[in-house]
Amino acid sequence: MKLILRFLKPHWKLFLLTVFLLIVDVAGALIIPTLASEMLQEGETGVKMQVLINTAIVMAIAAVISGAGGIFSGYACAELVSRIAKDIRDALYRKTLDLSVSDFRTFGVASMTTRTVSDVTNIRFALMASIQIVLPVPIVFVISLILTFMKDWVMGLILLAVLVVITVVALFIMRSASPLFRKLQKLLDRMSTVLLENITGVRVVRAFNKEEHEHKRLDDSFSDYAVTSIKANRMFASLDGLSLFAVNLFVILVYSFSGSRVTSGAFLVTDITAIVEYAILALLYLMMAQIVILTLPRAFECANRVKAVLEFSPTIQDLTDRQVWFPVSSENVVEFRNAAFRFPDSEEYTLKNLTFTCRRGETTAIIGGTGSGKSTVASLILRFNDVTDGELFLNNVNIRKMPQSQLRDHIAYVQQRAWLFAGTIAENLRYSNPNATDEELWHALKVAQAEDFVRSLPDGLNSFVAQGGTNFSGGQKQRLSIARALVKKPELYIFDDSFSALDFKTDAALRKALANETQDSAVLIIAQRVSTIRHAERIVVLNEGEPVGVGTHDELLMNCPVYKEIYESQTKEADELHG
Repeated sequence: MKLILRFLKPHWKLFLLTVFLLIVDVAGALIIPTLASEMLQEGETGVKMQVLINTAIVMAIAAVISGAGGIFSGYACAELVSRIAKDIRDALYRKTLDLSVSDFRTFGVASMTTRTVSDVTNIRFALMASIQIVLPVPIVFVISLILTFMKDWVMGLILLAVLVVITVVALFIMRSASPLFRKLQKLLDRMSTVLLENITGVRVVRAFNKEEHEHKRLDDSFSDYAVTSIKANRMFASLDGLSLFAVNLFVILVYSFSGSRVTSGAFLVTDITAIVEYAILALLYLMMAQIVILTLPRAFECANRVKAVLEFSPTIQDLTDRQVWFPVSSENVVEFRNAAFRFPDSEEYTLKNLTFTCRRGETTAIIGGTGSGKSTVASLILRFNDVTDGELFLNNVNIRKMPQSQLRDHIAYVQQRAWLFAGTIAENLRYSNPNATDEELWHALKVAQAEDFVRSLPDGLNSFVAQGGTNFSGGQKQRLSIARALVKKPELYIFDDSFSALDFKTDAALRKALANETQDSAVLIIAQRVSTIRHAERIVVLNEGEPVGVGTHDELLMNCPVYKEIYESQTKEADELHG
């Protein structure tokens, strides 16, 4: 409830308008049977036709006002809940941007997608139904009971008893249904996860002939969801039947008690019509409300899941909101000072004793075996993770003391698994610099060795890019990603194994062009191929998370056994490949 109130608060005027229109709708609907009773009574007493016409006109006006209130309350409610749903999704998206890599793993990609799309949709539906159907119930109850008691106190007591019993039963069923709907949401997450794994990993599934195995996994998840859904739907059916029974029972009781009371003059025959319509209207709203109420446990569970994300405290937070001045002339763009890092759920350090500097106009390289912590170095500079021990500086300023957004303004990052967004090549390149001219884009493409293949495309810069860049090869995606980084013109370039999909000739040409393009910036290359980094001014060799050598290619061949072993193994592989 607190979550809804939080996002409802900015739209309180629209909410009050919606409630007012709902009251108009309900009040008009209850006035009509009262006027109908009066008309019948007037007909029995033989009043003039004009009186009957006047009453009919008032009934017509009440019907029009009630109908207008219902229509416009629907419009207002739809806009209200749509605004709230949009605000919740915006808040979830902004929150995901604040989460570190390890934070994001806490929730999972499939679960975050479900929370942002499915959960918010469920909340939207439940909120709309609650405002339009559940909220009017107390109003209908109170007005109906008052009007019934004014007609006859016995009928009022009967109606009160029926409404109380049905309400208690509805609340009991809702309480029983709550665990089922919590289970349904967990099963929905499970379905999403298994389905996503099978769709994205379909080639692996086929390659290992695991179609039957994965089909069983999917079938099990579908079956579990179906069984639980059946149990929940049975509760819907039971409550629906009970409500219809209550309506029929009340009508029977009204007619059973009315005969003697009419004879005794306790109330008029014409009042029976009004009382029955009061009851039917009240029970109709209650019956509809019961259906909505049964969906509320799912909505509450969805709201709790959304709340868990929004209230999650990110591991990495800005310690200051003010902008930090960067000394442009700083020679040391990035500096690690005895830095170390371990993941929160790990007892062992991924990196330790890390001390090196990325200087302006120079290329620094990181190399090491699989699992040596190479990519973690890039993650620390970008503050996707924070150093556990030691310090990390950008332009002589501790990166913990600057806003993350400002930090990343000075860095261009190219990851190994290049990612392109759906759109055009030009839109992807301008992702790092929206104001870049076409000339600047072509220049970046030329440096990245991507100019030729982009010019060969029919639409050039306006060529279509599928989501993830799936309509391009791995090497083409990497070159486009490198070009996107070049368009930004940052102080620090980080290439995280970004040349792995390139052939040796393209790799060499790219490195030569980059050397001329990045003279005023620092370059950090994380690589597995020695050929990619052998010309770097500084190479840091990592082994099991710890630097075991720092120097040039020639120096490391002389003094670092780990580097020499990597070099010799790759040289041997190359000789065997060409031999």
